[in-house]
Amino acid sequence: MTPLAKLLEAALFAAPRPISLDALAALDAEASPAAVSAALDELREHYDVDGHGVELVEQGGGWQILTRAEFAEAIERAQVAVRPQRLSAAALETLAIVAYRQPIGRAEIEEIRGVAVGSVLKSLHERGLIDIVGRSEGIGRPLLYGTTPQFLEQFALRHLEELPRADELAIALRGAGNATVVPE
Repeated sequence: MTPLAKLLEAALFAAPRPISLDALAALDAEASPAAVSAALDELREHYDVDGHGVELVEQGGGWQILTRAEFAEAIERAQVAVRPQRLSAAALETLAIVAYRQPIGRAEIEEIRGVAVGSVLKSLHERGLIDIVGRSEGIGRPLLYGTTPQFLEQFALRHLEELPRADELAIALRGAGNATVVPE
């Protein structure tokens, strides 16, 4: 493995969150963006070819070393990994509205959901899943909300374009008739 790939591996191993390509490039001022990308490819291939229990994944606007999915159940059963707290049905519904309609204001979310969402927005903001991304030009210049890189990370997405399309959602929701919902 090249020294640059080893350096990236060490940084990725130490980081609890995905690291952006720019942040990885800053680790070695002499490395070009192409060299950093080549080192990431080398590292990914190292984990894939040599049969490691971890893999290099691009998600949440960066790169992260993660446990392979086939070991997730055993690790979860042994409770050796920290899992994010589950979201309530109201929080998931509000988060979905923000994800698909961002930037969006509180009044528009409340109009769609038909209920007040102030406490849900506060909870999602505290969890780092949404953030204030600006202000509307409307009366009172209300705050506009959008999702964060942490949202992408928690839902294992590289970017928002990976969200399911409306037709895919309809099929998934029909199949989720027996899904468990956590009360708020």
